[in-house]
Amino acid sequence: MNARALVAAVLAVLGPRLVSADQLGTDPLAYAGPAWSPYLVGTLIGLLTMLTFYFSRKPLGASTAYARLAGMVGSLVAPKHTGALPYFQEKRPEVEWGVMLLLGVTAGAFLAAWQGGELTGEWLPPMWAARFGEATVVLRVVAAVAGGIFMAFGARLAGGCTSGHGISGTLQLSVGSWIAVFCFFGGGIATARLLFR
Repeated sequence: MNARALVAAVLAVLGPRLVSADQLGTDPLAYAGPAWSPYLVGTLIGLLTMLTFYFSRKPLGASTAYARLAGMVGSLVAPKHTGALPYFQEKRPEVEWGVMLLLGVTAGAFLAAWQGGELTGEWLPPMWAARFGEATVVLRVVAAVAGGIFMAFGARLAGGCTSGHGISGTLQLSVGSWIAVFCFFGGGIATARLLFR
């Protein structure tokens, strides 16, 4: 069985529900375009989280893996400085399960977009182009990179990212994680209202 057939078989078993415009009817939870069912995805994330706790005894999260990747880059560029940092003395910058999770998330997102017919190849989402114009690719890239930097800084400051707090932490009923999730949503809503008012 080749890789494409294997992916097709896995996707067929998982059964993502594609909803087309003529299937919408009056269901307020249905999507207008091809997308994975949020119920299926939520169920799979819950199963993944439970299996992660069971097999690795660690919570599901991504921000530590980004720190390890930064440490690997730092070890190539400035090995003495990186090796002297207390964080990297305790947690060596190496490929471990969290880094592999990031690779899996990236591959999974690509497969989901490809299977759902949502690979557009567009640099600017329609909402962005409507608000800022068609010739704002550089602005979009700068905003995305700056947003990623602030998100990573905030995740390290908060002791976890949206995955660590929003999925694993809330699953364990952590008060700090619930507060972090409210802050994630509050900050996201406030930023979206400022950008797209």
